[in-house]
Amino acid sequence: MSPRTPEAQRQRRAAVLGHPIAHSLSPALHRAAYLALGLDWTYDAIDVAEPELTAFLAGLGPEWVGLSLTMPLKTAVLPLLSVRTSSALLTGCANTVVLGADGSEGSNTDVAGIVDAVRELRLGAVGRLHTATILGAGATARSAIAALDPLDVREVVVVARRPERADDLRLLAEAVGVTLRVTGWDRAENHLGADLVISTVPAGVADPLATAVAGSSVRNLELLLDVVYAPWPSNLVTAWRERGGSVVPGQLMLLHQAAHQVRLMTGRVAPLDVMREALSRVHDLPATTG
Repeated sequence: MSPRTPEAQRQRRAAVLGHPIAHSLSPALHRAAYLALGLDWTYDAIDVAEPELTAFLAGLGPEWVGLSLTMPLKTAVLPLLSVRTSSALLTGCANTVVLGADGSEGSNTDVAGIVDAVRELRLGAVGRLHTATILGAGATARSAIAALDPLDVREVVVVARRPERADDLRLLAEAVGVTLRVTGWDRAENHLGADLVISTVPAGVADPLATAVAGSSVRNLELLLDVVYAPWPSNLVTAWRERGGSVVPGQLMLLHQAAHQVRLMTGRVAPLDVMREALSRVHDLPATTG
């Protein structure tokens, strides 16, 4: 679906929705992109809780071109969309809505954001990723599983606080050709030696694992992607780096998924370097080496 192309004099609008939303770094990324692309567009952070989403979407005027969504709106928006792309259908969530003359189209750019962030860190690395561990079993975990296929990972362990609720992850893994095992949170430290570990849990939840990483019980630390970027660095990231492991910052995933959103909303190539610089001005974007 192409973005709306209305009268030149009408200013276009986009926004990130969520509850709470004041912490979002998306406005800095999108505004920098629009400026670099010469677009007189606005991009705001708007507090919208799940019960308010239907009315909010219904009230949007023709000046609106797109929305970014945070949880829990990523799943709540699905039945409200005119079209769901393959990424949204596969993962069961959408973090991007493109608004056009024909309605609303939902996509999940978190998948591509994970892939691009991991590939950027591993640029020039020798050897393939074979195994992965995903901490958490929510919507971001679904995006992480979908990202394993383009990363050529074929075995994954999902560490869930509620393993009995992971049936949808099994179906997703089967769809992308990944062999999946689910284990309980009490066994998390036994699976931190995978080629790629992706922490999708909220801030603080993975802190107890930092103790295991700092000790000698976990060996052969490789690559960690922690999607949490506030606060940064997390205790897990700090312990991981101190043990010599490499870290993909959550900020890097945020940057790449936002670049895909800009492309979808504007129909133009996102100015990644400009967006990276803007992110560095408002939030520490650490080096992506170990």
